[in-house]
Amino acid sequence: MSLAPRAVLVHRRTEYEELLARHGTHGQAAFFLSSRGRSIDEVARRHDATLGALREVASAVPPTWRSTRVERADLDRFLFAPEDVVVVVGQDGLVANTAKYLSGQPVVGIDTDPGRNPGVLVRHRCADAAGLLRAATAARDGGGGAEELTMAEAVADDTQRLLALNEIYLGPPGHQTARYRLGTGTDPGETQASSGVLVGTGTGATGWLRSLWLERGATGTMPAPRDPRLLWFVREAWPSPATGTSRVSGELGRGQALRLTVESDRLVVFGDGMEADALELTWGQSVRVGIAAASLRLVT
Repeated sequence: MSLAPRAVLVHRRTEYEELLARHGTHGQAAFFLSSRGRSIDEVARRHDATLGALREVASAVPPTWRSTRVERADLDRFLFAPEDVVVVVGQDGLVANTAKYLSGQPVVGIDTDPGRNPGVLVRHRCADAAGLLRAATAARDGGGGAEELTMAEAVADDTQRLLALNEIYLGPPGHQTARYRLGTGTDPGETQASSGVLVGTGTGATGWLRSLWLERGATGTMPAPRDPRLLWFVREAWPSPATGTSRVSGELGRGQALRLTVESDRLVVFGDGMEADALELTWGQSVRVGIAAASLRLVT
């Protein structure tokens, strides 16, 4: 007998909860904000709206289903199951934070603050949750109703692996300067010194990747979220007698990879801003970044 679907509601602590954790009481938090020209009323309103959205979405879960909740900070310790339907309740970035831990489970994005969030990945309202959950089970069983968004993957030579929906950063943990050798295909690569390398997808083309694309005055078009293309940029490459700057940007298609070999004490690799959940590489180790075999199944 197969297990009933499980709705996994993903959320993150609100700004109000973070203020209480830091300052202890509502009054202390209000005083802190007022000293900086802000009112706690708006922060509390968004907190109440988020809690209300979580309650509304939870009430839409069919009574025959199982359900649970997971906070963003616990995603790296949470075990997603094949029968899960993942409901992200929050901002666009929370979908990206969740995607790297999934293996084909359908994702529903619920916007808790319409008009404040861009709504690129959290496209739906709480009132639509019941219908979206039904659509998600159909998508999980191969019935369509979901977009397959391209993801990036980094694989180190010691088998460490990392997925990302927006972008993967490779570089020094302090974003200062590190040395490495960078290449594609079978070429030996170029030794560089920079503050890191960014490899991004079409979903990430509205964020960090786009800022680099605009800064470089890049021509052509950026990939769309479903395109099997990645763009990569070297940040602040430093020319010297021992380091070059001839390979500072490029594009990767399916089956292609960017190869980085560490020539400093320590580099990190993390995806979608999740710096606390990074791969760590030391001198002589290498990592390859390319299009992942897995994709994010975003319910439409």
